[in-house]
Amino acid sequence: MFMTAEVLGKFFLLQKDSLRGSPMAAEATTNPLLFVRPRPMFANNIIRSQMMMACCCSVGEQVFSVTPSNNYDVDYLGQSTKGDLNLNFDHLDVFGIDGPATLQGPIEEVARKEADVAKNLLNDLGISSPPSARNSSRGIFCSRTLNLRSISAIGYDMDYTLIHYNVKAWEGRAYDYCMRNLQSLGFPVDGLAFDPDLVIRGLVIDKEKGNLVKADRFGYVKRAMHGTRMLSTQDVSEMYGRELVDLRKENRWEFLNTLFSVSEAVAYMQMVDRYDEGAISADICPPDYRGLYKAVGKALFRAHVEGQLKSEIMSKPELFVEPDPELPLALLDQKEAGKKLLLITNSDYHYTNKMMKHSFNRFLPNDMGWRDLFDMVIISARKPEFFQMSHPLYEVVTGEGLMRPCFKVRKGGLYSGGSAQMVENSLDIHGDEILYVGDHIYTDVSQSKVHQLWRTALICRELEEEYSALIHSRDHRATLIELINQKEVVGDLFNQLRLALQRRNTGRPAQTLAATNMDDQDLTESMQKLLIVMQRLDEKIAPMLEADGELFNKRWGFLSRAGLWDKSHLMRQIEKYADIYTSRVSNFLYYTPFMYFRSQEQTLAHDSYSYYQAQINGSAVDSTGAN
Repeated sequence: MFMTAEVLGKFFLLQKDSLRGSPMAAEATTNPLLFVRPRPMFANNIIRSQMMMACCCSVGEQVFSVTPSNNYDVDYLGQSTKGDLNLNFDHLDVFGIDGPATLQGPIEEVARKEADVAKNLLNDLGISSPPSARNSSRGIFCSRTLNLRSISAIGYDMDYTLIHYNVKAWEGRAYDYCMRNLQSLGFPVDGLAFDPDLVIRGLVIDKEKGNLVKADRFGYVKRAMHGTRMLSTQDVSEMYGRELVDLRKENRWEFLNTLFSVSEAVAYMQMVDRYDEGAISADICPPDYRGLYKAVGKALFRAHVEGQLKSEIMSKPELFVEPDPELPLALLDQKEAGKKLLLITNSDYHYTNKMMKHSFNRFLPNDMGWRDLFDMVIISARKPEFFQMSHPLYEVVTGEGLMRPCFKVRKGGLYSGGSAQMVENSLDIHGDEILYVGDHIYTDVSQSKVHQLWRTALICRELEEEYSALIHSRDHRATLIELINQKEVVGDLFNQLRLALQRRNTGRPAQTLAATNMDDQDLTESMQKLLIVMQRLDEKIAPMLEADGELFNKRWGFLSRAGLWDKSHLMRQIEKYADIYTSRVSNFLYYTPFMYFRSQEQTLAHDSYSYYQAQINGSAVDSTGAN
């Protein structure tokens, strides 16, 4: 009999082991809806392709082989070939293919032809091609080349990684508890409210000056806010003209690594306002901005430690968690591709279990639960120390979270504590065979890379909003760049005339004889006109430059940029420590577990000049040839 593609997709979700060979199998074939949990329709195409591969598995095993982890090579980019699919030419006749002879000819032409055929096939199957995902807000962006096929294990953080919270709801409640704790200490909090647009991820708190600043990739401050008041460009220049943001000086600078930092930063900046107003007495906290930051941090820490905040979230997770039905399917693809999946979170057992059940179980097939996805679950991991040192390991042995000491892990186990080294030893997988995915630049990404040399992926949900803002501001930025280029042209011309005037005034000849003999009035008038043009250009450029990025955030502009040209300090951290970055884990769904992520060419300052020179040389050759 034949089944439609839709029925094939649904039938794939059956528990194959439990039904195979039983009387139920025949009934399941004719009426699969009786045996499966309905899946979101968006997954049909991917489920369909997986089913087709499962049906061809016996043939595929003859034709293909996978490069084992104990016998691999490296490719021309230096990436491991572990997990690559290899072709067995002896069995190609099964498909009527006559070995390499079938694809003879110039390889460039063969590649283009076969790519077109494959694109048409994917289109007929209703499967999106990789470029469509790559050029969208749901893309996965590559800083360092990564062959996902060679990854043997993928570890995940939970909060703001596998589970995304409604920032206004979650951080708003954290803010409320923080302000309540501050009020109990005598801080004036009346009239204050949570404003999530006040800050963005990647800003830096200056605990010495009571400022919030945005720095470029070199550490130069581009924008700053004192309390809740944005500082002028002049103020920023005077205050930070001779200073750089140095995140190694932790006693002064506090980097907002994650969305969990939003509530703390909002509360602190509002308290700076009250401090400047003289409303906070020295009896409440030390009389400086650094002491004020410490007081706010303690109040927020109490909100987390005392458990009331998490209890409220656990009682009504639907108010705080934004579900992602695509996410479990992405993890299922990875697991079925042979990846060992790990959950490594700092959250405790009860919170982790409640949040994961709420976010995963309803989207998983049949009676599968979230625990079934993972080869190892580690709660209360104490990151970043988890990557830096060893802690005792405990196994969670009851549904109430009771634990016992443990020295050896088993597949599917649930543990507390331990270390990254323990994970490597127990799985017999090391270093760059492990990809760790998290939302925190320091706790998740930089420490796993620096101490364990794991490959890394950063989750930054704001990328979707920024991508959209960049698309909608293309015309604005194009106009702005054109104006700046016009000023550069006019400025270069003006500077040559200014140099000619300078040389003439000092009794020296100008650059050329004609410039030396030029009439003084003509030279002066030309310079005056150019100055007026530049001043008018400045008047138009300045407000447009100030408004650049306001579609993302009116105060701070784009997340990834500092000014029109340069990258932000956050973007520099991402590029330094994250091999790939994306907005959500479910974006892996559009790339497959076999994706080869290749980093783009990095542009250099002299690239544009070499391109310009090549254009000039090309024109010269053309004109010479024409003559």
